Amino acid sequence: MPEPSLLLLIPAYNEEARIEPVLRLYADFFGKNYSGKFQLVVVLNGCRDNTLGVVQRVAKEFPSVSWLDFPAPIGKGGALIEGLKLAGNADIIGYVDADGATGPAAVLKLLPFLEKAECVIGSRWLPGSVLLKAQPKFRQVVSRCFHVIVELLFWMHIKDTQCPCKLMRRAAVEKIHSNLRIADLAFDVNLLVALKRAGFRILEIPVEWTDIVGSKVTASLFRNSLAMFLSIVRVWLIYSPFYKLLRPLRPLEAWIYKTLRTPAPLAAPRGKKEDRE
Repeated sequence: MPEPSLLLLIPAYNEEARIEPVLRLYADFFGKNYSGKFQLVVVLNGCRDNTLGVVQRVAKEFPSVSWLDFPAPIGKGGALIEGLKLAGNADIIGYVDADGATGPAAVLKLLPFLEKAECVIGSRWLPGSVLLKAQPKFRQVVSRCFHVIVELLFWMHIKDTQCPCKLMRRAAVEKIHSNLRIADLAFDVNLLVALKRAGFRILEIPVEWTDIVGSKVTASLFRNSLAMFLSIVRVWLIYSPFYKLLRPLRPLEAWIYKTLRTPAPLAAPRGKKEDRE
């Protein structure tokens, strides 16, 4: 039986200094170790450097590499929402970060578990995970505080919602795509909540991961953390009976996200319940 086709997304924002070795590593590894069709799509999100030129250079050598370019900033979540529109092109679709914190071998190890669940996610906080280089202590504390808030709001019992190593079956992505609204770094929570509410199974697997110097999250940790907190509260409100009462506050919401220099949540697709309330 042939291997399922696999499409991996890499959201990228000003990554010209780091992305080339990551693209080459993934393209070369899957070319040698995976018999199914493999695609690696970089989704460029408002890049002001030469990330596009670097991706194009690698794509000339590796046909499995391609890109989507969005000149205006749309956020990491926004980039993934756009990239997940390509779900119809593969049996399995997933994403990893441009910094190479999760290597291709770790992604390949997740694939067999899709026989048991519609979504498989790597976890840095399960027994058996391998942290080759841990996050700075302060960022670990912030991460665990965020986890506690997510668990209190949604009770998903997922220890690591934010690890950038996730694989999903095509049918699951297509089913929940219209419910994806969060354009910032809290996108992962939006994705997992949507999958859970649609009845899909999510399996968390220990992963090998390393913290990479130069993380944009660490560089603006307070601002990103505040935006993520607002976004997960918004996701919770979307599924609550109180959401329709908050429509008059939309301009204030937009102003807050603009002040935080973070992409505001996307509007619901036309015809969705949220628009009619």
